[in-house]
Amino acid sequence: MLHGFLDAGGTFQFLVDALKKERPIVALDWRGFGLSQWAHDGYFFHDYIADLDALLDQVSPYAPARILGHSMGGNVACLYAGSKPERVHCLVNLEGFGLGRTSPKEAPPRMRKWLDQIKKPTNERVYNSFDQLTAVLKFRNPRFSPQTSAFIARIWAVTEEDGRVRLAADPRHQWVNPVLYRREDAEATWEEIRAPMLMLLGEKSDYLQRLGEDGTQEALRRTFPTARLASIPDAGHMLHIERPEVVAPVIEAFLDAC
Repeated sequence: MLHGFLDAGGTFQFLVDALKKERPIVALDWRGFGLSQWAHDGYFFHDYIADLDALLDQVSPYAPARILGHSMGGNVACLYAGSKPERVHCLVNLEGFGLGRTSPKEAPPRMRKWLDQIKKPTNERVYNSFDQLTAVLKFRNPRFSPQTSAFIARIWAVTEEDGRVRLAADPRHQWVNPVLYRREDAEATWEEIRAPMLMLLGEKSDYLQRLGEDGTQEALRRTFPTARLASIPDAGHMLHIERPEVVAPVIEAFLDAC
């Protein structure tokens, strides 16, 4: 299980609890998130793909793996599945549909912004208490229950010596990437995917709207012609946390059929 941006592996607990069958599950914290160490040289997207490859060498060295990814984790999973299709048995993608198209004209200002950012100190997000962070999470994610928000707060943050609470994710993740995302490159890699794929969308998510024409279901079917698409009702981008009791049966039926 591969978490999304600024998330951590522990928030998959809601989905794991909703699964009916006992399964061996590994939910990592990407570098610079959760309990993983921060990278002193910053972060580049392809490092996550290499990290996944290294992880699978450890946990599934002799057989292709079943991979589930949410958001950024879904994007990593799809790029990996297209780069090393022999290492992926099947793939579940939760709202990980790539980024919008870019223009070469965006490259110079992006590079200038990055050069400015790396010279400045990073601002860590600090809260007075876990209760305060819980309230912030509940405000930003109205579909989370108070109990869900409190659980996530304990996953996302650590306690400082002065008793305050700091987000565990490295704030340097907020730097812009000086290398432009090229959707054309991603699509060429996705074409190499051979594993069966389930793609789950949150009915009330705005993720696909940000992609414009690339975010229509027709475009997704053209891009991922062998994937099965399913929409989760009354769910946003964090569908596996908001509606785990609905998401889990769909995933299990897919895994049983793989």
